[in-house]
Amino acid sequence: MKTAVRKLRAGLNTKLGFFLLTVVLFALKSYWAYQNKFNLGVKGSVQHFLLAFNTIPGALIFIGIALYFRGRLSYWLMSIINFLLSTWLFANILYYREFSDFITFNLIKGSSATSNNLGKSLAGIIRPSDFLVYVDVIILIVVLLTHLIRVDMRYFKVRYALTITALGFVLFGVNLGMAESNRSQLLTRTFDNNYIVKYLGLQAYTIYDGIKTGQNNAIKSKASANQLKPVRKFLKSNYASPNIQYYGTAKGKNVFIIHLESFQQFLIDYKYHGQEVTPTLNKLYHASDTMAFDNFFHQVAQGKTSDAEMMLENSLFGLPEGSAFVTDGGTNTFQAMPALMDQRGYTTASFHGDVPSFWNRDNAYKSMGYQYFFSKNYFPVTKNYDKGYGIKDKIFLKDSSYYLEQLPQPFYAKLITVTNHYPYLLDKQNKSIGKLHTGDKTVDPYIQTAHYLDQSIAELLDYLDKTGLRKNSILILYGDHYGISNNHMGAIDKILKTKKVNNYQLAMFQKVPFMINMEGLKGGINHTYGGEIDVLPTLEDLLGMSSKNYIQFGQDLLSKQRNQIVSFRDGDFVTPKYTKYDGDVYYTKTGKQIKHQTKAQKKQLDDIQHYVTTELGLSDKVMNGDLLRFYHLPGFKKVNKKDYNYNLNHGLKQLKHAQKKKKTSVKAENNNQSTFDEYSTDAPELKADPTLKFPKAK
Repeated sequence: MKTAVRKLRAGLNTKLGFFLLTVVLFALKSYWAYQNKFNLGVKGSVQHFLLAFNTIPGALIFIGIALYFRGRLSYWLMSIINFLLSTWLFANILYYREFSDFITFNLIKGSSATSNNLGKSLAGIIRPSDFLVYVDVIILIVVLLTHLIRVDMRYFKVRYALTITALGFVLFGVNLGMAESNRSQLLTRTFDNNYIVKYLGLQAYTIYDGIKTGQNNAIKSKASANQLKPVRKFLKSNYASPNIQYYGTAKGKNVFIIHLESFQQFLIDYKYHGQEVTPTLNKLYHASDTMAFDNFFHQVAQGKTSDAEMMLENSLFGLPEGSAFVTDGGTNTFQAMPALMDQRGYTTASFHGDVPSFWNRDNAYKSMGYQYFFSKNYFPVTKNYDKGYGIKDKIFLKDSSYYLEQLPQPFYAKLITVTNHYPYLLDKQNKSIGKLHTGDKTVDPYIQTAHYLDQSIAELLDYLDKTGLRKNSILILYGDHYGISNNHMGAIDKILKTKKVNNYQLAMFQKVPFMINMEGLKGGINHTYGGEIDVLPTLEDLLGMSSKNYIQFGQDLLSKQRNQIVSFRDGDFVTPKYTKYDGDVYYTKTGKQIKHQTKAQKKQLDDIQHYVTTELGLSDKVMNGDLLRFYHLPGFKKVNKKDYNYNLNHGLKQLKHAQKKKKTSVKAENNNQSTFDEYSTDAPELKADPTLKFPKAK
């Protein structure tokens, strides 16, 4: 035993030994912080392994810098680098506790926005255990000062230092490879900073954010107001004036945006062994006061749900790669629907049953002017309430009613469901319909989660009817993107009852529902061709908000002047006459492929393609160059991101103050009595645990 201790001490008295001790202690400390100070959602043995493993490469690379220096200087550099990395970890712990996200370079650049919210309450944020991230730094300095570990003055060869640095990069490569195999497109399709830290560590996330920020800033620094000229010219020449029959018919009404996660059009009226999969949505789709669209397509790319939200709130396309919400959401200037509604006296709120950092919503929503963002931490924690990507829909929608009744009217409220999300996880007690039998285990449960979503919508509509909210509201329901991707061709064949699905059928498979429901609305099935980019101008015209001067690429779906060109993000398209998908061209009405184009057809197709390419390219210029900062929209006040804070305590206080200032909420109109108990749900989780404890302001 004494011999082993002697050997260990002798090893620590070498520069390499002290370096390895520093790296090990730093890695252990980082792993402890990841587990206890952040909510990274680590699941499964692979993710737990990577969480521990990713602490090592960065430590080897950064602390290893000290090995290139001689004598005592290298020891002090190890301690200084360790201290700086620990301070960065400490700062992120504090910021995460307040905002559920990690610090970015853009945040540092506009640090006043952080200090405004964070600096005022540091004493309330800091916990004694946070300082444990400095324990190893203190220990190592003490053992050096007390000579428990001696300074090795011998020269540490550069080739050995280079070997350690190279080892750090090799291990990072291994880390990245394992991370990509567990979460594909981790860096190219980033949707949550938690994922980067979980898989690659805080140091890798910081470098990634720095590179991304540098690239974006370089593009934006070269942008100018002149780049808006072709954008405005294009929009002016393609503006579709509103349909006078519908213009302003929803003016002053509450607006509900109901986000149907991964919900495809084929589910409407679809039956499984004679049982309707979505009876509630079927009934709504065919209601006389619902305008439903049967040729409505999603237009998302890698940004998936966030792309749909970008189009919904701004009528701007997502980016061809990655997510505009993540890349530009927190930094760009927007003239988005929440801000437009806020400046017209509306209360604006988004509801989502997952962490606020998902798709960078906690930052993007500030840029868009949402007054409130009710994310996961605003809702009670009940047993088995969470599945997959957040709170189960029945529980989430019921819990949302607690805040809905407190919003001063009129309001603009977006409710984002999540249960019908890949990989379609649902516990046995919530399944009330059989699964498909396509032979594809991923696809088969899809109708079970869709059926559950439909039931949750039924419960929400029942509550809106009981409280009278339905009478004074316009409901917008839309599917954000496909649920079954083209990677599941065999399953799609079974669903569509085809022998071998072709590109035309795949194009039509991209249809998602879009419904507008309002008491007194002249409804029906509308066959116009459109997509998510068209939702915003349609809603604006219904609310009597002329979008003529807005930088928006959609056209009112109810306009008689619309061109009915649906642009897909990859440059393909659908029109009433032609469909182009993955290089093949078809007649849209018949699905017959056009293998030999006439001169006239080629001219028509070239004209459509030119429109699509121009539209997508100009939208990208607006996004990449942050061109809206140069555009003065008459009557619109530029959004100041510093005015928004989605911290739980701040949000609850803000809501309480708003109700006193403007007594028009459902609760106020009900003599300040809650209508929460009028929300009826058969969610088994709430039957087992009926006591719901909502957080209170401190």
